[in-house]
Amino acid sequence: MKRTTFYLFFLLLSFSYIQAQKNVSNEDIKSLIQTLKQDPRGPYFRIKWFCDDGTIRDPKDPCPERGGKSLGIQHATYRADVLALAEKRSVYFGQILSATAIDEFWNKKDQYSRLKQYQLGKYLESIDDGWILRKGQYYRGAVQIEDEKAWGNTFYKTILGNDDVLAESYYLIRQSLLDIPHNEDSNLAQEIRSQSKIIADNYTPFMDLRIKIHGNPDKSDIIRVENFYDEHKKKLPPSLMIEMNNLKQSLRAYYKPIDFTDLSSQLNAVNDSDLKTLLLDSFNTYQTPQEVSYMVKDIADLLCHIRTSITQVESPLDRLVFLDLSTELEIILMRESNSWQPREVDELLQKIYTLSLATAGTGLIELWEWETVDHQMTGLIDNNPMSIGQLERYNQFASRVVGWSAATVKATYNEVVDEYAGFEPIAVGFIDDRIRSSVALALGNTITTLSKFLNEEAGITNQVLDISDQSGLKGINPGYSKGVLHVVQTEKELERANKNDIYVFQKPPSDLKPVAGILSVSEGNLVSHVQLLARNLAIPNVTITDEIFQELKQYDGETVFLAVTDKGNVLMKLEKDMTNEEQVLFEEKQRNTEMVTVPINRINLNEKNVLSLREVKSSASGVTCGPKAANLGQLKQIFPNHVVEGIVIPFGIFRSHMDQLMPATQGSYWYFLTDTFRQAETMKNNGASEAEIQDFQLNKLAILREAILKMPLDIGFVVDFQAKFQKELGNYVGNVPVFLRSDTNMEDLEQFTGAGLNLTLFNVKDREQIMNGIKKVWASPYTERSFTWRQQYLTNPENVYPSILVIPSVDVDRSGVIITKNVQTGSNDGITVAFSRGAGGAVDGQAAETRIVYSANNQLINPSRQPYHNRLPTDGGTNKEYNDFSNPVLSKSHLEKITRMVGEVQEKMPQYTSNDYQGPWDIELGFKNDKLWLFQIRPFVENKNALYSTYLKSISPEIDLDKQILTTTQLN
Repeated sequence: MKRTTFYLFFLLLSFSYIQAQKNVSNEDIKSLIQTLKQDPRGPYFRIKWFCDDGTIRDPKDPCPERGGKSLGIQHATYRADVLALAEKRSVYFGQILSATAIDEFWNKKDQYSRLKQYQLGKYLESIDDGWILRKGQYYRGAVQIEDEKAWGNTFYKTILGNDDVLAESYYLIRQSLLDIPHNEDSNLAQEIRSQSKIIADNYTPFMDLRIKIHGNPDKSDIIRVENFYDEHKKKLPPSLMIEMNNLKQSLRAYYKPIDFTDLSSQLNAVNDSDLKTLLLDSFNTYQTPQEVSYMVKDIADLLCHIRTSITQVESPLDRLVFLDLSTELEIILMRESNSWQPREVDELLQKIYTLSLATAGTGLIELWEWETVDHQMTGLIDNNPMSIGQLERYNQFASRVVGWSAATVKATYNEVVDEYAGFEPIAVGFIDDRIRSSVALALGNTITTLSKFLNEEAGITNQVLDISDQSGLKGINPGYSKGVLHVVQTEKELERANKNDIYVFQKPPSDLKPVAGILSVSEGNLVSHVQLLARNLAIPNVTITDEIFQELKQYDGETVFLAVTDKGNVLMKLEKDMTNEEQVLFEEKQRNTEMVTVPINRINLNEKNVLSLREVKSSASGVTCGPKAANLGQLKQIFPNHVVEGIVIPFGIFRSHMDQLMPATQGSYWYFLTDTFRQAETMKNNGASEAEIQDFQLNKLAILREAILKMPLDIGFVVDFQAKFQKELGNYVGNVPVFLRSDTNMEDLEQFTGAGLNLTLFNVKDREQIMNGIKKVWASPYTERSFTWRQQYLTNPENVYPSILVIPSVDVDRSGVIITKNVQTGSNDGITVAFSRGAGGAVDGQAAETRIVYSANNQLINPSRQPYHNRLPTDGGTNKEYNDFSNPVLSKSHLEKITRMVGEVQEKMPQYTSNDYQGPWDIELGFKNDKLWLFQIRPFVENKNALYSTYLKSISPEIDLDKQILTTTQLN
């Protein structure tokens, strides 16, 4: 029987399972995992011989031999339900490499999912007693390690010959070396973390030592573990006695003296090259005792040399040797860096620089990213003395490197981890494990030392509960609030987000409902809709580290007070610890909450014709249409070559449709809406709670929303729309893909931005979808998220009128947002630029490339770590394309065009808009084939109250940025 026929046979066996489980749910997979854990064969069915001639034989009928060598391999086949799971959910359990085609395993189209699942599976096996192989790990012959190693070598020989693969996936390839068998090495660092976790999970007294091993490992851990073992061995069950002995053995092996002769011998079979000579010279130097700082610096250089020179090595197998040496050198660097204890500020800065360089050498950050901070750090490090301001900037640059490094790990593995977390919660620890196994851990610990020194000298303090590393918090938006703290593990927990509570995220979702405070590991980008809303509404917003995220879990459900100053320092305390001043402050804040009234005195509901974008100007905003259309129409006149054609459906057409009789009611759609608010007001006067009133309104608005979606469109409007569409967009409805953008009269008010609250439909081409899309946009102000955000701040939320801007799709290569001020500092000494690849970048909360652009240069705040981007095909809809991070989103040419456009905007907008607005602008734009397209320009709205709060000013330290510190100053 041919091998492919055999697998087809098993797929047919699983057909009934697939039919019964057309959509394999997470609950189904959870149940399967429990079954596999108890199965003596785990995920496998039976063992077979797979012969080179394509035949498959039973275990007792081996493949023929030639010259004493078998012409085939032996391994297990998969259970039918495991095969079905792979077929229906692309989830691969118990992967046998020698049974896997290399092009399926290394598949860029699925973002290398099978490779990442293989790595995640190995991690789960290491921390959960074999996981799905709990009993199956003893199934003899299921996996032959010799065949797995042979496959691994063939795999690397195949992919490492491609220079582009190394450039685009350097980090992933180095990480895969730790998991895919191909030599005799083992991943001791992960084994140590896994063994210590297992012990701590089953024996609580070991937890402190486990935290030490995971957070700040060094050679002293050997003595600590041995002492703990001697003290507790009488209390340990036999299984943990074995695990403790395994841990001691792993620690001794990890910290054994380095054999540089062995490292040199690995290069014996490698062809001569400059890289080989460089490594051999260094290994020879290390044979004699060296200052630990010298060795760490030299290894960091070697790591970068390997990365930059690897493509100059011709042989894929030689490249594999160099990459293996790179992983070994990283382990040595991390070990030795823990022994490097700087005594003076200058030495501490040198160590931070060295470890930052090593992140580039190990692929945690891209080489072009390193270049952006390299000259910034070297430009400061040679100064003596250094000012507080200079030290703070140096700390910022280094902290960014840590953040970028962690973001690389998340961007690489998040998609697979999120998939697995739905049915195996312990999978979430994988990303943390990878970060802790990298040089980023040592760098983060070293930066903490500098942060503490700097904060002491500058008088900057964060006071956040009893968090161990207070330097890991940074305020983004000033403000204060009180509410229940929620540490969010999954987005499902946000379905009923409470507007009065404070939320802690790994990353805030782009469609976040109203909340009182935000703490996030990843801020997304500075100008996403969530960030702009937070800034506008004075919602305190803080970035934190992964470690702080974990520590805050113990306070989940507690009521806390949170305050963030404009200097970026953060205060958080339990409600019971609030001072009288803080209690009164919160009460006053509740009483003095500013409400905004949507102006309707100028609105013109008599305009019931579809308008050309060329017909509207900024003066139409809030009169016949919303600010998006009005401003874009104005921009069409100011920048005709940078703005597309378009049409506008004004307020009057929406209102005329709402005046139709609503089915199953006694009145119109509009009456149903206004009567809902009248009833809500009656409920309020009768003493109903806020929650009761909101639930009533949301239920009624859900009914209205569904009715609008079924509303018949007036035939006169349809004819007018089709005619204007053809005239302005050059073809019939159904032949041009378009964006349908909601554009209400409640957006871009002086006190309220309303950014991103209502619906935009992307790249719709089908005629029926366009016509139904009009109704979807009309209904979008009545969604729960849109209503609850504006309900808090509008006195007349019923008077929200949507117009619709219809513009042709532009399949941009990159898109984003510009704020014509420095959002980080609040100053006007630069502009903030946030861009992602593809359409819809930055504004949707993507991990955008963010820069502060000055007149003479620019500063990279965050590189893009968005793993994919949207493209807009001509047949409508969106396609997802995956990114690599080897090049920046914005080139020098793009930045020059952006700078010129900002200059034109600042010069021309006041002239053409006939108002005296002098503040910063919020600009949405994109590039297609290097041509700049403008999509929106509006005033940048931010809340001034938080910036000038007396209380926030009182807890914000006065910092003397010019205070001089000798770099020879001794560290405590």
